[in-house]
Amino acid sequence: MAALTPTAPPKEAAPAAPSVRRRNRPRVWRGAVLALAGIYFVVPLLASFVFTVHTPGQGVSFDAYTGILSAEGFTDSLLLSLGLAACTIALSLLLAVPALVAVRLGAPRLRPVVEVVCMLPLVVPPIALVSGISTVLRWGPEHLSTTPLYQTFIVVQNESFPLVLVIAYTVLALPFVYRSLDAGLRAVDVPTLVEAARNCGAGMPYVILRVVLPNLRSALAGASFLTLALVLGEYTIAALLGYQPFAVWIVTVSGSQAQMSVAVSLLSLLIAWALLMALSRAGARAGAEAQAPSPTAPTSLSGKE
Repeated sequence: MAALTPTAPPKEAAPAAPSVRRRNRPRVWRGAVLALAGIYFVVPLLASFVFTVHTPGQGVSFDAYTGILSAEGFTDSLLLSLGLAACTIALSLLLAVPALVAVRLGAPRLRPVVEVVCMLPLVVPPIALVSGISTVLRWGPEHLSTTPLYQTFIVVQNESFPLVLVIAYTVLALPFVYRSLDAGLRAVDVPTLVEAARNCGAGMPYVILRVVLPNLRSALAGASFLTLALVLGEYTIAALLGYQPFAVWIVTVSGSQAQMSVAVSLLSLLIAWALLMALSRAGARAGAEAQAPSPTAPTSLSGKE
């Protein structure tokens, strides 16, 4: 019987994997590219700094920096821009977050439509946008003077806080807010989180505020920072509509105090870079904490408390 029992043929030894030799590729070109990029960014900044502190025939002076806070219109324009930025961030997130979450949960097929709508401001030039806004602002009071909407046109054009700029900046910020939030939603399994929270008895508002938004902290911070940078640096719409936020004030001052305007531009640029670095570090730290396993996490979900 042993002779009739089939036996498996001996397995052939697998061919040895060829040894992979790591080639030491030259990295000189990488250093050269980084050096050229550094020169491209650093040299104009150094030239601007030298321009602000050196006056031909008078030597070195830091009056352009020490006189910023006492300059006429600096505080008002900066506070106006910060207020416009805060309102723009709030309005952009209130519009984008519910829409993207709803599309993600209930209507994934509408995502291309929402993307196209949010990306339209990149196609429309700001000069065309401000022309349309100016036409509407002129047409409204003339044709709606006998309706309650007349007061609305007056309120949105208030010089102390022009809400029309908030609306225009929200439209301009939509592409950046959409991209940031879309990347955050792609990195999180939102349907699973929402389903788990709903199975535990949580209502939809609670789910959005306490489950979805905490997982989008990095995306929300990125969208907020991009919107803040856009509002602080936007000039065309505000200037053509006749308002004077921070960017318009810098250009206005440059005619009489060129050194101070360049100094303010440098300081605003450095502040924006500092915020960006802090944001990137916070996002990396939050991602590391989310990926790290909790030492006190239960090994099974079936246990009773």
